[in-house]
Amino acid sequence: MTKPDDLLPEGLEDLLPREAAVLTRVMRDALGVLDSHGYDRVRPPLVEFEKSLAGRMEGVRAQRMFRFVDPQSLRTLALRSDITPQVGRIAATSMAAAPRPLRLCYAGDTAVIRADQLDPSRQRLQLGGELVGSDSAAAAGEIAVIAIEALEAAGAVDILIDFTLPDLVDILAEEAMPLAKDQVDPVRRELDTKDAGGLKAAGGAAYLPLLYAAGPFEDAIAKLAAIDAGGALTSRIDGLRAIADRIGDRARVTLDPSERHGFEYQSWFGFTLYADGIRGALGRGGTYTISGSGEAATGFTLYCDRLVDAVQLDDDSRTVFLPVGHDFTAAAALRSEGWRTVAALGEGEDASTLGCTHRLDGEMPRPL
Repeated sequence: MTKPDDLLPEGLEDLLPREAAVLTRVMRDALGVLDSHGYDRVRPPLVEFEKSLAGRMEGVRAQRMFRFVDPQSLRTLALRSDITPQVGRIAATSMAAAPRPLRLCYAGDTAVIRADQLDPSRQRLQLGGELVGSDSAAAAGEIAVIAIEALEAAGAVDILIDFTLPDLVDILAEEAMPLAKDQVDPVRRELDTKDAGGLKAAGGAAYLPLLYAAGPFEDAIAKLAAIDAGGALTSRIDGLRAIADRIGDRARVTLDPSERHGFEYQSWFGFTLYADGIRGALGRGGTYTISGSGEAATGFTLYCDRLVDAVQLDDDSRTVFLPVGHDFTAAAALRSEGWRTVAALGEGEDASTLGCTHRLDGEMPRPL
């Protein structure tokens, strides 16, 4: 009988055997891709001082974190809502003297106090890679391709990567499309929400063409280049083209230069990853600066939990039922060959009910 205290808080759930197996496999295969590209894994703690977690990256809000007082230091601690700032701390402190570019990867759970409307989950398995020491087009191209390859290894198909320019308004507002300081945030917000009327009301009528410079990459980048008559975005446009060339036909590439949501701490380049059959974004990435050290970096984060319902687990596992009094040496040999074994604890247990496909007969497994 389920009691009220047995229920989980809103936004949290148990992963049962099938889901847990899929998530474990997804994590293993994605991390394998990162390792093959020379990214070393780090494991930051679940809890840190709030000031460190909230102050290492722009846009990381302490209000999203579970916070509490450490009884030993009497300082405020926080449960991480994002692992990227922790990797930034490691790069700026423990590995400050390591050669650059520094390639690190990670996987672990994160939690937030409140979920977004589009994603009710308050706990996620976050997995990603960070290239510390460069935010060049070459670094961004490497990160984008590895993120796509990691998703492919995890089982995602028909991947789409959507580029954006997080600092677009800041760059244009300086000279090409001047704005007063108090107009920058409203114009950025209205562009992000794609509200033409609101954009005009905010004093950003000159920015209206940016709303239509979106879609398949080749068409969108041509429109963006046509808008950039003054050349303020030339280096960024060239960078986007270089990254798209690096991706080639590995994924469909689109561009939405004014997209801002989810890119609060990115600098000149950002991207979002999607895949066929999966609702919502599978990951995000881009360039950023590590606060405190001021070091440039490029990275990505994947939300592996969203793959659980979409990825098919290969159902080719062979499970051998071991009857009472079975040959222990033979059973160990089968496990070393990749078989799963389920040992009977007493007489009368049914092998098929326990999910077994075979039964150990002497030293040989026999199909049920």
